[in-house]
Amino acid sequence: MPDNPSRLVMLRFLRRVQEQQLAQTDRWIADEERREAERQQGEERRPPTPDWIVELGIGEGRRPAEVHVGWCHAIGNRRRAIDRDQALALLADGIRACAHCRPDTELGVL
Repeated sequence: MPDNPSRLVMLRFLRRVQEQQLAQTDRWIADEERREAERQQGEERRPPTPDWIVELGIGEGRRPAEVHVGWCHAIGNRRRAIDRDQALALLADGIRACAHCRPDTELGVL
């Protein structure tokens, strides 16, 4: 290649570089489309949020510790979905109501 490449040589080189950049951009777009499809599929397969949750204690038997509304942000990792009647029964048995989401108020139990 000469010391001073012609304008045509430089333009052809530029074209090869741009083709490589475009191919990389296309790969990034394809990767992002895959990630978006996986995210959406995960959202569609996610089970619905339960209406009521009981948080369980630690140890053998894991007794109920606290009742929550299903959307509560203060729920711990040890939990189980329950229905309205179970939530009412647990509160009636003296299981603590979460101070953040107030399931007792939601259920009409004071």
